[in-house]
Amino acid sequence: MKTARLGDLTVSRIGLGAMTMAGTYTTGVTLDDGESIRTIRRALDLGVTHIDTAEIYGPFHSEEVVGRAIAGRRDDVIIATKYGLVSHAGGGPGNIDSSPDNIRVAVEGSLSRLGVDHIDLYYQHRVDPAVPIEDTIGAVADLVEAGKVRHIGLSEAGVATIRRAHAVHPIAALQTEYSLWSREPETELFPTLRELNIGFVPYSPLGHGLLTGRIRSVDDFADDDWRKDNPRFVGENFRRNLALVDEVRHIAEQANATPAQVALAWILLQGEDIAPIPGTRRVDRVEENTAADGIELSPEQVQLLDDLTPAAGARHNDANMATIDS
Repeated sequence: MKTARLGDLTVSRIGLGAMTMAGTYTTGVTLDDGESIRTIRRALDLGVTHIDTAEIYGPFHSEEVVGRAIAGRRDDVIIATKYGLVSHAGGGPGNIDSSPDNIRVAVEGSLSRLGVDHIDLYYQHRVDPAVPIEDTIGAVADLVEAGKVRHIGLSEAGVATIRRAHAVHPIAALQTEYSLWSREPETELFPTLRELNIGFVPYSPLGHGLLTGRIRSVDDFADDDWRKDNPRFVGENFRRNLALVDEVRHIAEQANATPAQVALAWILLQGEDIAPIPGTRRVDRVEENTAADGIELSPEQVQLLDDLTPAAGARHNDANMATIDS
């Protein structure tokens, strides 16, 4: 598989997101850790070197599964994980805390669960409005100095925060939602990232599953599936967004590919500093996603994808949007 550059870090240009391995979309789903482990190992066999997780996924369960899957194969993988959505001083999961004291506790837990002596890419999961970014990045820079972290990342950070963080220590990557139906980063984030030599890691590159073309109704979702509260999956917005998916499906038929492969192939054309992390816990899906590395789209197909009607609805509900830095 070809590679991408995230600052000074080289990764496979298609990675694997491990969020759903902790049942993050729904709380009641029955997890098959064995299948998740097989999926990670199959990804590694296919040339994927970039595995992305976070302590909040589960919480902790995704990191544990990743740790079990990479045992004996540490040299084959770049491990990315995140801190800051679990407060270890008593607040618990779901409480933003990027204080230096919390980071020092968080990293030890992640290292233990992953079974590694260092984390290759360590992200702040969400910007903490209560802690200056300089203090947060300074604490992670200390972990770099100690050899526990190799590279530093940010997630859902705005331009001003990125610049302030980068002034303290080089930032290798920014992680934010980006796909055919979430193209907001192109306007302000991309120019800033390229100016500063910061790579870009799109999460949800398949639109929370909708761009796979397999979802035609939210009625099949579990009652606690958070997508039922996502504006893009509700009412008229959902019906309009299905029309967007149908356009992708039509191009996929022309390209002899699946809609998911076309959506990923389009992202790969946006730059060699972009490395999407489609998430799955199934072997067949990781095989499908990684095959996007070989999909060639014609100039006419790329133009059609560039010109797609924007998605209807905000990309998160109000509560989640409130945690995103701007």
